[in-house]
Amino acid sequence: MALLGFALIALIINHDQGTILGMENNQFGGAVYMGIWGALLAAGIMGRGMKFGDVARQLMIWTVIILTLMVAYLFRYDAQDIASRITGGLLPGSPISRVGDDGRQKVTLIRSNSGHFEVRASINGNPVRFLLDTGASSVVLSYKDAIRIGIDPNRLSFTVPVSTANGRAMAANARIDVMAIGSISRSDQSVLVSAPGALSGNLLGMSFLGTLSSYEVRGDRMILRD
Repeated sequence: MALLGFALIALIINHDQGTILGMENNQFGGAVYMGIWGALLAAGIMGRGMKFGDVARQLMIWTVIILTLMVAYLFRYDAQDIASRITGGLLPGSPISRVGDDGRQKVTLIRSNSGHFEVRASINGNPVRFLLDTGASSVVLSYKDAIRIGIDPNRLSFTVPVSTANGRAMAANARIDVMAIGSISRSDQSVLVSAPGALSGNLLGMSFLGTLSSYEVRGDRMILRD
């Protein structure tokens, strides 16, 4: 109480001019505030009859906890990058979502062992695995996966010529309700469905990538920005 009274009198007398004990008024007030809490904490500990060794051990434990939390906060982005690499290595194509500095959604993909970028996307709530292909103008689904996610085969007309690794093939226009890669999603998307047996996998082309604000490759990572 005496310390608090001294601090209040000093602040009133000094007002907005000069310093107190070499500190500015707000710094001095903050130091007194923390000192009072420290005194209350010390009184509470000593009042319980704890030995000095026990008090020192408790203070050391709390110091370590606080420092650990500070380090974890300061290096949180580095930890996220490490977690992304581990997840990408264990589950190739797994999208790692986070919010960028600009407040927009950002998804990171890790290059697979094949040297290509693969992604585990979601179409109408169904998991679908894609190979990223910036040379493809559209999102192309294999006939098998198209049927699996609920596209009606009776409404498909294979009249659109497309180029695949096996040569030219025919595909049909179709639409999907929702397509999502991690936290980035698009509604009412146009896709192509390849004819039966023409394509074994799925291609993620520019009809989706072109809707992003940007995408870039950094080493073994591809970063998609909403």
